[in-house]
Amino acid sequence: MKTKLITAALAGIMAAAPALADLTFASLSYRTGPYAANGIPFADGYADYLTLLNERDGGIGGVPINLLECETGYNTEKGVECYESTKGEGVLAYAPLSTGITYQLIPKVTADGIALHTGGYGRTSAKNGEVFRNVFNFPANYWDGASVGIKHLLDINGGDIAGKKIALVYHNSAYGKEPIRTLEELSKKHGYELSLLPVDHPGQEQKSQWLQIRRDRPDYVLMWGWGVMNQVAIQEAVNIRFPMENFIGVWWSGSENDVMAAGAKANGYKALTFHNVGNNFPIFDDIQKHVVDTGKAAGAGDQIGTVLYNRGMYNAMLLTEAVKTAQAMTGNMDISQAEMIKGMEALEMTEDKMAALGLPGFGPSFSVSCQNHGGDGMVAVSQWDANAGTWSLISDYQQSDMSVLQPLIDADSSAFASENNITPNCN
Repeated sequence: MKTKLITAALAGIMAAAPALADLTFASLSYRTGPYAANGIPFADGYADYLTLLNERDGGIGGVPINLLECETGYNTEKGVECYESTKGEGVLAYAPLSTGITYQLIPKVTADGIALHTGGYGRTSAKNGEVFRNVFNFPANYWDGASVGIKHLLDINGGDIAGKKIALVYHNSAYGKEPIRTLEELSKKHGYELSLLPVDHPGQEQKSQWLQIRRDRPDYVLMWGWGVMNQVAIQEAVNIRFPMENFIGVWWSGSENDVMAAGAKANGYKALTFHNVGNNFPIFDDIQKHVVDTGKAAGAGDQIGTVLYNRGMYNAMLLTEAVKTAQAMTGNMDISQAEMIKGMEALEMTEDKMAALGLPGFGPSFSVSCQNHGGDGMVAVSQWDANAGTWSLISDYQQSDMSVLQPLIDADSSAFASENNITPNCN
């Protein structure tokens, strides 16, 4: 059964429900608007993987997959409208690809009993599954990224960054503000000086921030950017001759889109990542054969192997592995929304499993539990080679500093539980 891909404005979004039982997912995508260049490859990778399973395997456990894609334009209000318009269709899990939308959907999915997967974004303290029973952010979150970014600086400075100046250039939104508390706590532990430089949406004007960087001369710059903000920041860094190897973006600031505009001068720029890069994985041969060559690709088929396509594909793979886990646990092939949550809480990704899927070495091994909805927080560092036109990993996956992060997660999730009259539990 061909994957049903619905990309439409809210008016008339819903198609007739399929006659056969199916496993339904929702992708709250943005193929339009200021962040479309990044939203499109992610949405393509997400959709193409589900189409692959339908075309090659007949779905999951013999049950076909139904994908509802709703256009948000990266607009929080539209994202909520998409959710409200699709939640009655038996959606097993939502993937909003937006921290702003995520914050608005957390109380809604909790009330409705539906899973929300925000891999690598969203509310970091949702790692505490005893409080956020319906929200999952495996395999890593923003605080993991901030921690491993600092670990990388420690690694290249002999374990000592006391007295170093670190600037954070960040998207002035809920997303961009996520790492601030972590970086502040880590500065107390490691003795570096932190400066904060917000950039307003969409990020095309950054002259003042980079003039300040030129004046203050920080040793390193971290970036929590998205869309055109990343391109502008890298170009501004080039303009003031800031050394690229000392400029590190989070994973949403580390795609081909972000570095290509600056050409050879972007060489050496670094970005954090929670999955591997490139197209040298067997799964892509299957996608080419069963999806692209048969005319069933969500896009033009030209994004395969790019960072954001890979991330969308990885996102879909993790969710479908959770479906398989739930099917094995319950004996039900057409699982329910509640069973999907149980499957996500029991998800375990091993290297053997990833290799069998055609993704050897693609991501770190990790496990999820009721108490831990975020996985093991393993993050690596990648670097852009402008001459080769490719990203490559330059570090192993490292676990974030939970001695700093766990108290922050506990405090934030506890405050949320108190505000919303939630009794933490795993029953």
